[in-house]
Amino acid sequence: MREEYLSGELRRADLSGDPIVQFERWFSKARDLELDEPNAMILSTIGLDGCPASRAVLLKFLDERGFVFYTNYGSAKAKELQANPAAALLFLWLPMERQVRVTGTAEKVSTAESLKYFTSRPRESQIGAWVSDQSKIIDSRALLMNKLEGLKRRFAGGEVPLPSFWGGYRLKPSRIEFWQGGKGRLHDRFLYTREEDDWIINRLAP
Repeated sequence: MREEYLSGELRRADLSGDPIVQFERWFSKARDLELDEPNAMILSTIGLDGCPASRAVLLKFLDERGFVFYTNYGSAKAKELQANPAAALLFLWLPMERQVRVTGTAEKVSTAESLKYFTSRPRESQIGAWVSDQSKIIDSRALLMNKLEGLKRRFAGGEVPLPSFWGGYRLKPSRIEFWQGGKGRLHDRFLYTREEDDWIINRLAP
């Protein structure tokens, strides 16, 4: 199984000096092309057993401070980030023959930020945050659905409050790499590395 990458090339002159601006350009293009869930990203953490752990999550907010996603604070990934905040993200946009790798450290966002996002979610998703003891073993889906029905009755007729055990993380990047597939596997790769308040850009061998 092999695909030849022919979409184009990435040159140093094409890049913004700010990797967040550059990411937003590529992300906007992915949205314009109506790719399936272009904000899906693979989050990798260091497991409590010392082994790497990866899963897909959704990017929900981005600014100069970093990449924000939301989760249950009792989940496996949250426990791993509490023990070791080092983490990485991978965005893969195959129809564009592009990927972006982000490395940095994760920290919880403020309660105000979590509340602002939580109130924007569909009511079903709000209740779903209360239902799931994420990553814990459960005996059956029926128990989960029973809990869901109970919470629907509990919150009937009123707003669903933000759970104390649910909120966001912001991954603050120290390195961001942009990869553009190239013909004959001669891909274009540019790595932004943060040094104090500046970003240094280097081309990497494919």
